[in-house]
Amino acid sequence: MGEGEKAALSMFLDAQRGVVAAILEGLDEDALTTSVLPSGWTPLGVVEHLGYAERHWFQEILHGRADPLPWPDDPAPLTTPRSSAEVFAFYRDQCERSNAVLADTPLDTRPVGRHPGALGDETTDLRRIVLHVIEETARHAGHLDAWRELFDGKTGLGPR
Repeated sequence: MGEGEKAALSMFLDAQRGVVAAILEGLDEDALTTSVLPSGWTPLGVVEHLGYAERHWFQEILHGRADPLPWPDDPAPLTTPRSSAEVFAFYRDQCERSNAVLADTPLDTRPVGRHPGALGDETTDLRRIVLHVIEETARHAGHLDAWRELFDGKTGLGPR
């Protein structure tokens, strides 16, 4: 079941990543850095956060190490001072790295690092890491979907 299961997990992860990209496709820099909720998050900040999540789970947690970030951590959650070109390139790079890890690593591989709290207790192998990243990406895709409707009224965006 290993390769079929891995292919299914990869397919669902890629599908959620595709939803994120499709919801934001065609938006300019101003739109991507506009917040519509009191919390102040921006779509570009969410994409950067998703890049951090890919890096955290597939590199820091599974392997116990990650290459340094190309910039210092920023204190404001889900916002970014970086351009959309930088953020989308970062997200694509982190997704490619995650895909390589997933392709080359058995699903029952135990993580070297540990996420704090209860989620760390539940993260027993690569399989659960992938499931968590699917869930995290889908959750934020839903946020972006609602943001887009509030921003310009568009709904039903995403791959068909």
